[in-house]
This record gives sequence, C-alpha cells and structure tokens, in this order.
Amino acid sequence: MTNEYQIRVLPEVAAQQDRLKQLLADEYGLRMNEIMGIRILKRSIDARQRTIYVNLKVRVYVNELPSDDEYQHVDYPDVSDRRQVIVVGAGPGGLFAALRLIELGFRPIVLERGKNVHERKKDMANIARTQQVDEESNYCFGEGGAGAYSDGKLYTRSKKRGNIEKILNVFCQHGASTAILADAHPHIGTDRLPQVIENMRNTIIRCGGEVHFQTKVTRLIIEASSDPSKGRGGERVIGVETVSTAPILSEGVGETAFFGPVILATGHSARDVYRYLAEAKIEIEAKGIAVGVRLEHPSALIDQIQYHRKEGRGRWLPAAEYAFVTQVEGRGVYSFCMCPGGFVIPAATGPEQIVVNGMSPANRGTQWSNSGMVVEVRPEDLESMAVANSSLSAIDSPLKMMYFQEQLEHDCWQQGNRKQTAPAQRMADFVNGRLSFDLPKSSYAPGLVSSPLHFWMPKSISHRLQQGFRQFGKQAHGFLTNDAVMIGVETRTSSPVRIVRHPETLQHVRVQGLFPCGEGAGYAGGIVSAGVDGERCAEMCAEYMR
Repeated sequence: MTNEYQIRVLPEVAAQQDRLKQLLADEYGLRMNEIMGIRILKRSIDARQRTIYVNLKVRVYVNELPSDDEYQHVDYPDVSDRRQVIVVGAGPGGLFAALRLIELGFRPIVLERGKNVHERKKDMANIARTQQVDEESNYCFGEGGAGAYSDGKLYTRSKKRGNIEKILNVFCQHGASTAILADAHPHIGTDRLPQVIENMRNTIIRCGGEVHFQTKVTRLIIEASSDPSKGRGGERVIGVETVSTAPILSEGVGETAFFGPVILATGHSARDVYRYLAEAKIEIEAKGIAVGVRLEHPSALIDQIQYHRKEGRGRWLPAAEYAFVTQVEGRGVYSFCMCPGGFVIPAATGPEQIVVNGMSPANRGTQWSNSGMVVEVRPEDLESMAVANSSLSAIDSPLKMMYFQEQLEHDCWQQGNRKQTAPAQRMADFVNGRLSFDLPKSSYAPGLVSSPLHFWMPKSISHRLQQGFRQFGKQAHGFLTNDAVMIGVETRTSSPVRIVRHPETLQHVRVQGLFPCGEGAGYAGGIVSAGVDGERCAEMCAEYMR
C-alpha cells in the first residue's frame, strides 16, 4: 500500500534517504523493513527563522515497490501525412505548440532563424573572445530561445492560464530531472536544458514534423478570405516567406515559402518582426516593461543573509534565493530572474547594444549569485523620461517601448567603450551617487568598466532603484553593500509589444489563421507560461483547421 504524509524536517534529514526513512518509521509506527521506497512529491525550504526546515510531501511505499512512472507520459502519434501548421520560433512557446499539434493530429513545420541548441553555444562563447554578437545566433536567438541558456527556471505565477503540471511532465519525458515536479521553484539548469530541448526536437521529427534552422521568416503570406465577414477586410494568413541565414549562401539564395496557418512564437527580442507587423498594419500595441540592471553578490554573502547564519548554506542546503519587491513613487521595483550560484551573461542581439541577463548551472555552484533589479515602466511614462537622443516623434508609435529599449541599450554600449564590456558600479556607490574607482571580481566574461550608472541612466529608473535598494537593505541586513556590483543594462524582461489577439480564439483580432504566441506576442513571461501559451495556441489552431 501507499501512504502520503506532510512532514517538516531538518535539511540534513531531507537530504539523506536513510534518515528520512527512519523518521517516517518512528513518526508513523512503520517498520523499516516494510518501507520499500519513498517518493518526494513536494519540497520547499522554510528559512524564515534561525532553525531552517524543509517542508516535504512524501509518498511512502509499504510492502510495495515504487512504480516506474514518476511522471505522466504523453503519446505522440505519427503525423507525417497530416495537414501542416507553421510554427515560427523554436523557443518554449514554439516547441510546446509543435508537440501539442502532434498530439492533436497535425504536422508542425518549425522555422527557427538561429542555429540548433548546441551550435549556438559556440557563437555565445565568441562574444567574450571577439566582443562581437552574431545577430542570428546568440543568447536570445536559436533553438530553445532565450530560456535555453539563461537558467531554465520553471517557476511561474500564471496558475490560471493552463496545465502547468503538463509542461513539467513533458520536460521530464524528454530528460529533465523529476525533481522539477517536487520543488517549489523548479530549475533544470543551463548545463542540462540543451539536451532536453534537443530531445523535444527529435520527438517532433520522429513523429513526422519538420524543424528548419537558420530559416528566417521575412513576410506573412496573406490572401483574401472566402468569408469576408471575418478578418481584416476578409484577409487570412496562409503561410510565410523565409530566407536562409546561413552565411555560406549568397543574398537571395535559399528563399522558401511554407504554407499553412501560422503560430507566431518569435520571442521578446525579434524586433525585425515587430517592425514588419507595424508596416503591414497588423494590429499591435505598446506594452509595459521593466528595466534596470543585473545585481551580482558573492553567493556566500547571500547564503549568510537568507539562511540567517554565519556558515551560510553549509553541507545540506542549496544556494540561497531571494525575492524583493516594493513600490517607489507609484511604480514597482523588484528582483527578477534570481540566479543563485550563477553567471551574468551578455544577451545583446545586435551591434551597438549591451544587454545583460543571468543563468545558473544545475548545481548552482559558482561563487556568485545575481538577479535582475528592475523598475516598472509604462508606455505613458516615456514622455517624461529623459533618455539621451530619444525620438519624441515616435511617442505615439506602438513600437515606442521598443525604441526606448534600443536607446537605453545603445547608451549602455557607449558607456562600455563601444564593446561588450559592460558599464558597472558598486551597489553602495550607486545608492550614494559616487563613482566606483575599482570593481569586484565578476562572472561577466566580456569584462566590466567602471561607470556612473546613477548619472547616465534615466533618472526615473536610477532614483527608484536607489530607493528600492535602501528598502531592501533594511529588510535584509548586509544586502546593500559595496561587495555587490550592478551591471548595465537589463532591458529584455518581457516583450515591449503586444500583438493583439482575440481572448477566446487566440487568433489575431483582424487576420485569420495567425496565432500570436508566447512571450514575444506579449502573453507570457518565462519558460513555463510560454509553454502553456504554446499549447493553448496549438489547440485553438486545431479548432481553426477543423
């Protein structure tokens, strides 16, 4: 038989199967030799007091062997002879859309402008060596999207949008650790996620779908609909035109058209797509974003602060996480994408821009911990925001938040000596308006240059960050310190544009056969929520096809 228990134990008990087994036997009157296995169903750490506990929900197998099914398996049929759907983008939105289409009996054709998940790794490594960014293969573009090499965190607050457990189970089916089903803040790890993504691609191909890399969509193919009462003047999307981004091909070679309804899952950094949509009069709107910096502390310091003890995490605890949020003058200031035991990475997607992000390996074992520290910016804020050389003529454009991002990233590049060396400032110096004369050692591989972020960043951003840091320093003694370094700038927290779609059918509001999807469409914020939205778009596309 099996029994389930909610227990609260010390970290060293939670980490050792024999001690956990003994505790369960003593607590619930079980015999040790009758406990055939223990499966952890839910796990979270309670570090609010000096004595730290781990909360566990466990399933105990008594006189019964544990089943092999630690996750729910999805059956993917052969769809090689079925009707096809075009999926633009091989990030989490696109991949989960493609897998769900296969479940529903449709053949996905996945088009990805970047390289496969392993090849793109070489281009990312070149950024630190050459100070140059490949515009089609970088930390944002390529198989797996921005999430593939920026941590693989699977935590989301979007509980009402869809089946989150399904997303986690699909990851497990393709090679992720089943620990993600139990952990309160599940995390695959930058070193393990690429193989999981490759396995997902192989499932798509094995079932008869297609995946095309270095294939960039340049235009939607739109024709008049047979039902002029629907869509923008009766228009519908019937396919896409593409061009190869492989460097060996000359200009104009490799142009191909693919036909079918389109799930558009291009990610939050495909600015050429946003420009095309605006020019094609496909309805889009400006969306609020959050911008700021990447803040990096020594991980040992964060462990000491969060675990309330001098020895930090010790032997049995993981690298500590934190989450801060406050309001300053009507706008949110908060930590974002916290990476314990991780790295700060260069996430630009083009020339003359610096963007930073964070990631962690599965073991979260580096000597640094970082997070985005960002300020909420709404479209109506731009008129009063001082950004050098900003174009006030674009203030009414649906792309105005994107223009704001671009300008801030360009300003950062200029401060960084016009290379990928990022401008940086010690945290306490920033709060007190002082230039940092030296900088601490950092995980950011292209290098740092001292810069007065408090001076050249928009005042509405820098002032709110200063006030937020003061507040966070009061909440966590030792957090506000010159041992921490701020690295500029973090701007790609979410899409600056929303592609307007119908809330029920998920189709574009005016053009049939176009399903804006995921983070790039403005309807998700992370790997899991993008995956959920991908599945929903696939379901609505299947209804449209039927």
